[in-house]
Amino acid sequence: MTTKDPQAAGLAALAGLIADETRAACLLALLDGRAWTAGELARHAGVAASTLSEHLGKLVAGGLLAEERQGRHRYVRLAGARVAQLVEDLAAQVAPQAAHRPRTLREASAGSAMARGRTCYDHLAGRLGIAVTDALTTRGLLRQDTGFALTDAGLTWFGTVGIGLDRTGRRPLARACLDWTERRPHLAGAAGAALCRHALDAGWCVRIGSERAVKVTASGERALSDLLGIEAGALR
Repeated sequence: MTTKDPQAAGLAALAGLIADETRAACLLALLDGRAWTAGELARHAGVAASTLSEHLGKLVAGGLLAEERQGRHRYVRLAGARVAQLVEDLAAQVAPQAAHRPRTLREASAGSAMARGRTCYDHLAGRLGIAVTDALTTRGLLRQDTGFALTDAGLTWFGTVGIGLDRTGRRPLARACLDWTERRPHLAGAAGAALCRHALDAGWCVRIGSERAVKVTASGERALSDLLGIEAGALR
């Protein structure tokens, strides 16, 4: 008699959780790193609130989402960076097949904004994320030859800029994340998260629209030019 592999059962259950278009839409929306209400996700996915609630229950029970309640409101967010990495990696794999011609001017504008710059859970992505990653590498602050790793100069640079790095957790300091629009890796991990958080807090970038898109501000263009030598044209 063949003994069943418990890992196989777990993997099948995980795949089943993601293998639903409504649940997949929720996971992709939550890649912005923020907590959403059930109502917001229902409108985003285009389903009834009762239907969405059932889907959220499955994602929470499966460990992909974390839930918290404030008064009458129920908020959910991705359960952590590892879940975000899984969702983003899967999205990158299907991006070429999922590409389609925008149907409206609004859809085209939203797609252009997402490709220009966005958050990927808690780090920068799109052309913005690639520009920052390339600049860090060119200046010898980040190595990509044997996997992503900050150099000693890179660690010093983060400290000089005033970007604190959390080096106490199990999360890697630097990690490559495949960008689904650029088809190249951008900086993720604790360093990527810290840089993104600083960019938003310092007003280098601002969120635009209801998606994950971000826009570099005039002060951000100056800062990225002074600190990393990135030309403003590469950020627009």
